[in-house]
Amino acid sequence: MSNKNELTRDIKDKARQLGFILAGVTSCEPTEHFDIFQEWLDSNRHGSMDYLASERSRERRADPGLILPECKSILLLALPYKPISEFKIQNSDFRISSYALGNDYHDIIPPRLKEIVRFIEERVGHHVPSRCYTDTGPILERELAQRAGLGWIGKNSMLINPKAGSTFLLAEIFLGIELEADEPSRTDHCGTCTRCVEACPTNCILPNRTIDSRRCISYLTIENKGDIPEELRPKMGDWIFGCDICQQVCPWNRFSPPGDPGLEPSIPLPVLSDDLTMTSSEFNQRFKRSPIKRAKRRGYLRNLAVAVGNHGNGNDLPLLEKAAQDGESLIRDHAEWAINNINRRSIF
Repeated sequence: MSNKNELTRDIKDKARQLGFILAGVTSCEPTEHFDIFQEWLDSNRHGSMDYLASERSRERRADPGLILPECKSILLLALPYKPISEFKIQNSDFRISSYALGNDYHDIIPPRLKEIVRFIEERVGHHVPSRCYTDTGPILERELAQRAGLGWIGKNSMLINPKAGSTFLLAEIFLGIELEADEPSRTDHCGTCTRCVEACPTNCILPNRTIDSRRCISYLTIENKGDIPEELRPKMGDWIFGCDICQQVCPWNRFSPPGDPGLEPSIPLPVLSDDLTMTSSEFNQRFKRSPIKRAKRRGYLRNLAVAVGNHGNGNDLPLLEKAAQDGESLIRDHAEWAINNINRRSIF
């Protein structure tokens, strides 16, 4: 076995010891499918995520080698979160994406990536130029992961592995050393299955395996900082942060492994309608280690107001009426919509 092969094997072993269930290596060559991303941008399907359309962002997504000039290899990794099939918020009428129930993965994953870099440097005996990302860098990470043999991109745009489903988070380490590259995943195991497309309540899944973010419940409840379009609010059901529907119906997720302990549910549960009266300090305290903090109080209560309105329980009207007096217009407007929605239901 060559030194390069042995080093690559040992790095993957180290990654598995740190909880990563998948590890693969690819080159820093330009991406093959940047045109799909550019078409997605040109069609404004990125919604308000303008940072994706910047020239710097587009250049680096087209050519990952620009991120680290010394780059010779990219290590792709996957960390599992709690399988969706096992997930249910006890005694709650509202749903949160499974990955967001635990501590924020942006706090969990980076220290492990740095530990891998330290391991590599100890093995080779010198400093190795590196750059680590987990959902934070200007890269087409799912294409890179497919190129590194971690799986194929499914019809719902998720990366799917035949032995692990899609309930995992991706991370990348750009390295200034040459490792043994893996064979790309070339087989599409989705076949004729269209369960994810048919199950999506907002019809956001497109034929070219991309998502119209403007209609995606995950985007609407997390990345979107403004009003949720009124025509989409009833379709959001009881989701208040993210959405797992397209993964819940995916047959491959019956193979999902146990979630990493660091991503086990940790926020106070259940989520109740009473959260509509939550103050800023209460929100910050409750979600200080959670991905939910990204929505901020105004976004979280906006989402909750819509879900309460969809739930249609007249007993929640006093809470909504209080929210309709909130200092944030975003919360007031969605609480008023929820009140009207419940009242309309009571008439019929």
